[in-house]
Amino acid sequence: MKKLKYYTFMGIIFVIILGTLSHFLYDWSGQQQIIGFFTPVNESIWEHMKLLFFPMLLYKLFMVYHFGKDYPCVVSSLCFGILTGTFSIPLLFYTYTFFLGKDIFILDILIFVFSVILAFLLSYKYTLSCGWNSYTLLFICLVCILFISFIVFTYYPPNLKLFEDPTTAKFS
Repeated sequence: MKKLKYYTFMGIIFVIILGTLSHFLYDWSGQQQIIGFFTPVNESIWEHMKLLFFPMLLYKLFMVYHFGKDYPCVVSSLCFGILTGTFSIPLLFYTYTFFLGKDIFILDILIFVFSVILAFLLSYKYTLSCGWNSYTLLFICLVCILFISFIVFTYYPPNLKLFEDPTTAKFS
């Protein structure tokens, strides 16, 4: 259990660092389309959800490889954590901007960090308790749907607020 706790903490650090670097990777790559599938291509909330989703998905593969035999619930709990953390970003962003009427950069950063910590803490808790193991297939399917959605909606976004750049959108 100590080892799982350590690697959960390291996952938080890994995702925060890689997610932060991912914010700039698309521009650093010369705006290569393949990089844009996995990193933000604009400032929309949807694109910023990738900052948590893809680094945590990558770390999930590492965790499943190293802990899958000892912790049979690691797959379901990590999928649950990925989904919860990813969707907490727009939920928290739109909640605070609704009340404040504006976007505050430091709050955006804090939301990202909070969402990463939340995702890993829930993953850790449910890895130990096996609370979501009966939903493993559902969670895997939802992660796959979100993965495909990120790929498709990167360059073909629907006309919804989630896909708008908040620096140019009006808050209401």
